[in-house]
Amino acid sequence: MAFASSFIVPGAPAVTTPPLAARTNEAKLPRDNTFEPDDWLILASYWYPVALVRELEDKPLGVTLLDAPLVLYRSGDEIVVADDLCPHRGVPLSMGRGDGQSIACAYHGFRFGSEGRCVKVPAHPDNAIPKRLTLRTYPVMERYGLIWTCLRPQEGEASLPSMPHWNDPEFQQINCPWIDINGFAGRQVEGFIDVAHFAFVHTATFADPENPVVPAYMPKITPYGFEAEYRSSVGNYPIGYSEKGRPGFEWLRHFRVHVPFTATLEIHFPDEKRLVIMNAASPVSARKTRMFAPICRNFDTDLPVQDVYDFNLKVFEEDRALVEAQKPENLPLDPSLEVHVMADRSSIAYRRALRSIGLSQFFTA
Repeated sequence: MAFASSFIVPGAPAVTTPPLAARTNEAKLPRDNTFEPDDWLILASYWYPVALVRELEDKPLGVTLLDAPLVLYRSGDEIVVADDLCPHRGVPLSMGRGDGQSIACAYHGFRFGSEGRCVKVPAHPDNAIPKRLTLRTYPVMERYGLIWTCLRPQEGEASLPSMPHWNDPEFQQINCPWIDINGFAGRQVEGFIDVAHFAFVHTATFADPENPVVPAYMPKITPYGFEAEYRSSVGNYPIGYSEKGRPGFEWLRHFRVHVPFTATLEIHFPDEKRLVIMNAASPVSARKTRMFAPICRNFDTDLPVQDVYDFNLKVFEEDRALVEAQKPENLPLDPSLEVHVMADRSSIAYRRALRSIGLSQFFTA
């Protein structure tokens, strides 16, 4: 089975990526690239979140995606994502100033606005601006409270991973602060979809150390990756929460994995309550991941959002300690390099999905 480098989720709104010729330049390998070159070219054709929408104010924001330094800024209603480099003398534009319409380089004040075009050269205000004074920009989408971009967009339509119930008026939408992890995005996503670690890693947050058994489940291949419905008696209420659920209740966790590094988890609580968590792992480099976690739910909507932030952080901190300690650092896609058991069916399906899009072994000795 092969996945297209830009996948379409049925029912999800799509955008049309501008033709490559409309962009200033084709994406090039970053100066400090930590990926295998062929892997970088494949990964760069996917969309990733790089910031929370609420983070971007008038001043420019510097971020890194796949080892590529980027600058984000506002030009009126437009969000611009560009290489974080002034084409005049190579100073990072994220060091500059913004006014909500454009950004000014900190070195000589060259000002850049819509679509990355230079709109002002202070040293020569009456002269024509050279056409080459245009930033290399990348397409932008806003969804789930996140700013998404793609470094190597393909011609035609592109879409983002879908998130169940995000647009449902009965659900509360929450944008948790991002979390940085000193580990590979593939390892982090695999940990998110792993159900066998609950009783050993998450006992301070929601899991039962006396309930480690993993009932049988079977992943199902989809056009964008795979899904897995996992049913068990392991609850999802926080430790110490007043409501404990019902004796004998079967909890359903529905995982939807979107290659390469995004997954959603929909948890079915008693009384038709639902909690949906998106795990969008943005690969800063092969050794660092910025994890974004939009959440929506149809219960406890009157409680402080900060409580959700705090609990979510605590859960992911438990995971982070393990991901950062794993060896090899990257994800071995060769199945013979690690030992597998029946509980690892989602992990095996995930590694197969990554191999199917042409990625290498992802092995770091």
